[in-house]
Amino acid sequence: MPSIQLEINTGKLSGEGVITAQKKLSQLENVFEDEATRASMDQEQLIYEVQAFMPVEEGKEGGLYFGNSTIFPGKVNEEYFMTRGHFHAKLDTAEYYWCIQGKGALILMDENGKTWLEEMTPGSVHYIPGKIAHRVANTGEEKLVFNACWPSEAGHDYGTIEKEGFGARLKDIEGTPTLVATKNEMV
Repeated sequence: MPSIQLEINTGKLSGEGVITAQKKLSQLENVFEDEATRASMDQEQLIYEVQAFMPVEEGKEGGLYFGNSTIFPGKVNEEYFMTRGHFHAKLDTAEYYWCIQGKGALILMDENGKTWLEEMTPGSVHYIPGKIAHRVANTGEEKLVFNACWPSEAGHDYGTIEKEGFGARLKDIEGTPTLVATKNEMV
């Protein structure tokens, strides 16, 4: 029997070696544009949860990691609940996401700040090339669940996004998820 199990209908992982982490609203300071509203909300509110199975040492060439993310529905003002977003530390490494449940947006940005999105729906598969920052937002009314596979040498660079942000923010504009440019032209 394999050391981990994947529940096909939910995307959840179980078994020895599966790591789980949660992000609450209190841990997402300065991620959302409206920091005052974020700070006034319930800081214990769970925004997203991630699971990962990492069978080889981080940074080891040639290994693969497998993960699951669940983003809960909600907004900070007009901005949908989302992940922090990152480039890979080894910039030229790629990643796959595939949607299991819910509705969302994969927000992508190149090194010049050009930002675009791909809609995530159950069954959609998304290839994220190297040198592309990525974050995911839940644009629906239920949990957004997706799986991911990435190289063990990829690493995560959250600092660049914390410092510079994305070239656009995904907002609910009259009921429609819309990218709104912050500093650069969007693709």
